[in-house]
Amino acid sequence: MLPWLWHFVRPYKTRLTIAILALVVTAGLTLSLGQGVRLMVDDGFAAGSIAGLGEALSFFAVMVVAVALGAYLRFYMVSWLGERVVADIRQQLYRHLVSLPPSFFEDNLSGEIQSRITTDTTLLQTVIGSSFSFALRNSLTFIGGIVLMFITNLKLSLIVLVAVPLIVFPMIFFGRKVKKLSRASQDKVASVGAWAGESLQHIKVVQAFTREDLVNRQFAQAAEGAFAVALLRIRQRAFMIALVMILVMGSVAGMLYVGGRDVIAGELSGGDLAAFVFYAIMVAGSLAAVTEVYGEVQRAAGAAERIRELMAARSDIVSPAEDNSSGAQGDTQPLIAFQQVSYHYPSRPQTPALADLNINVSHGERIALVGPSGAGKSTLFDLLLRFRDPQQGQITLHGKPLQDWNLQTLRSQFALVPQQPVLFSANVLDNLRYGRPDASEEEVVAAARAAHADEFIQQLPDGYQSYLGEQGVKLSGGQKQRLAIARAILRDPQILLLDEATSALDAQSEHLVQQALDSLMENRTTFVIAHRLATIKNVDRIVVMEHGRIVAVGSHQQLLQSSPLYQRLAQLQFQDAV
Repeated sequence: MLPWLWHFVRPYKTRLTIAILALVVTAGLTLSLGQGVRLMVDDGFAAGSIAGLGEALSFFAVMVVAVALGAYLRFYMVSWLGERVVADIRQQLYRHLVSLPPSFFEDNLSGEIQSRITTDTTLLQTVIGSSFSFALRNSLTFIGGIVLMFITNLKLSLIVLVAVPLIVFPMIFFGRKVKKLSRASQDKVASVGAWAGESLQHIKVVQAFTREDLVNRQFAQAAEGAFAVALLRIRQRAFMIALVMILVMGSVAGMLYVGGRDVIAGELSGGDLAAFVFYAIMVAGSLAAVTEVYGEVQRAAGAAERIRELMAARSDIVSPAEDNSSGAQGDTQPLIAFQQVSYHYPSRPQTPALADLNINVSHGERIALVGPSGAGKSTLFDLLLRFRDPQQGQITLHGKPLQDWNLQTLRSQFALVPQQPVLFSANVLDNLRYGRPDASEEEVVAAARAAHADEFIQQLPDGYQSYLGEQGVKLSGGQKQRLAIARAILRDPQILLLDEATSALDAQSEHLVQQALDSLMENRTTFVIAHRLATIKNVDRIVVMEHGRIVAVGSHQQLLQSSPLYQRLAQLQFQDAV
C-alpha cells in the first residue's frame, strides 16, 4: 500500500517534511521527560532539596509545553495531509470511473462502487491522517526509549528486550489475518450498502408489492453477515492486543523486581530506576499502540486493494492518441455508414445482437428503426455513441471510422433522448443545461417552450429553480420526458437519437411534443426507435430489424406491401386502418 500512497503524497513533500520533523522533535522531547523524572527523584526527593525539586519541575514544565506545541504542529500537518491526499484519491477515482464504458457498470453494482469511493477512502483518510503519524511517533518513541534504557542500565534493558521478539512475531501473524478479514468485512459492508440503496431507490415497487417484510429480512441477513465477518476481525485484533499487553507488562514486572533489588542493594539510584521505569513504560505503551494501529493499517490495506482494483479497470474504448476527425468531408458522401457491422454481447457470444448490418445515412435524413424487442435497435445507438465497438465491420462518420474520432468530439455530434428519461438531483435549470452548460437562461426557457415544458415548469414552486429530487421523482413520467426533449433541443446537435422519446406521454402531450420533435428534426439527421408506428409515418426511411439483422427498408406504405413483419406490427396497432 505504501508505494501506491506515495504517488499521492509526493506532491506535498514540504508539508510531509514539516510533519515528520515535528513528529521526531515531539518524540525526542517526550523521552526527555524521563530525565525530568530522574532529577525530581535524585535532586529533589532523595536529596531533600526544595530548590532541586523546583528546578526539576521547571525543566519538566518547559518540556511539557514544548511537547504540546510540537504535538499541535504535527497533528495539524498530518491531518491536513490525510484530508488532502484522500480528496485527491477520490477525485482521481471518480475521474477514472466516469471514463469507463457503460458496460463496466452493468457488471458492477453502483452501490458497491459508491462504497469504495466513500467508505474505503474514509478508512484511508483515518490511516494517513492519524494512524500513520501515531504509529511513526510511537515507533520513534519505542526506538528512542530502548536506546535510553540501554544507556541507563544494560542489565534491566536486556530483561525487557527478551520480550520484543515474543511480541513482534504474533503481531505480524495476527496482522495478516486481520488484513484478510478486513477486506472481507469491507466487501460485506459494501454489499449491504448496495442492497439498501437499490431497495430504497425503488421504494414504490417494494411498497406496491407489499414486500417490506421481505426486504427487511434480506437486509437483516446481509447486515448480520457483515457483522459476523467484522466480529472475526475484532476477535483477532482483541486477542493480538491482549497478548501484547501480557507480554509487555510481564517483562516490565520482571524488570521492576530486578531493579528494585538493585536499588535496595545500593547498586542503582532511585532516580535511575524511576527514569528507567519511565522509559520502559513509554516503550511498552508505544509498542502496544503500534500493535493496535497495525490492525488499523491492515484494515486500510484491504480498503486500498479495493480502490486499486477500481483504478486498475481499463476501458477498451478510448480516444486515439491524435484526433484524426478534423477535416471532415461535406455532403458528397453518407454522413453515417454502417459497413458489415456485427456485434455480440460478451455474456451472449453465440447470439449476435447485430449481424452484417449495412446502412448509409445522408445528411438531414430521418431514419426510423422498428422491430420486436431484442432486434438490436438500442445496440445500434450504443455503437453510434461508441459505448461499444463492433467486433466486425466499421462505422464511419463523415467518412472517418468512429475509432479515429476523439470521444468528446464524436459524442458532441449527438443528442440522446432515452426511453427512460434521466434527470439529476438538481433544479430544472441545471438539468436542462446538461445539454449545453454555457446556455443562457433565455435559451433554456426557449428550449423548454419548444418541448412544451415551460407551462408545467412555471407551475412548480420555484419555477426553473425548483429542485426535482432524486431522478426527478417529483415529476410525472410525461413531464420528465419533456425535460429530456428540451435538453436535446438546447444541445442543438447534428445528429438526433430518439429512443421511444414519446413513450411516456399522454395523447395530448404526445401530439404537442411530436410537433416539437418534427420541428427539431428538420434539416437534422435523426434516428428514431419507435414501437408506435403512428409516430414515424412521415420519416424518410423505415428500417425493419429482427434478430440483429435488417429484414426490410422502405416507407410506411411500401413496407405495408412488402414486409410481413412490418405488416404484423402494423396490424396490431392499426387493425381498422390496414
